[in-house]
Amino acid sequence: MVDSIVEVMTPVVYTVTPDTTLREAAEIMRDQDVGDVVVLEDGHLRGILTDRDIVVRCVAEGGDPETVTVGEVCSSEPVTVPHQSSVGDAVHAMRVEHVRRLPVVDGEEVTGIVTIGDLALAVDEDSALADVSGAAPNR
Repeated sequence: MVDSIVEVMTPVVYTVTPDTTLREAAEIMRDQDVGDVVVLEDGHLRGILTDRDIVVRCVAEGGDPETVTVGEVCSSEPVTVPHQSSVGDAVHAMRVEHVRRLPVVDGEEVTGIVTIGDLALAVDEDSALADVSGAAPNR
């Protein structure tokens, strides 16, 4: 079984700034086939924005993704895990904090991201969640 978070995280992290519009962030998510982007301000982690944030905090409220910015709807102060963490540490953080994605950090630098799907594949590759997480995208 894989134990190091570095072995299961996605090392490519797509980033935006707080002044990025939600439409621009959504286009990155679509084009890169990801469900989140990390929000950096002056090189420092400010938050995380998910596709769900865009829908629930903007679109469902009648907001305009062309004018609403990432900084207005992102989750600020995201829960993170250090890059030397174990898979168990990440699972514990997700359970306690009730989150599905964790930026992986080395000091102040974001070095990756780990999702609940990544952990499902690492912990039990035969689970239903691992099957869904490992499936090809719906395009």
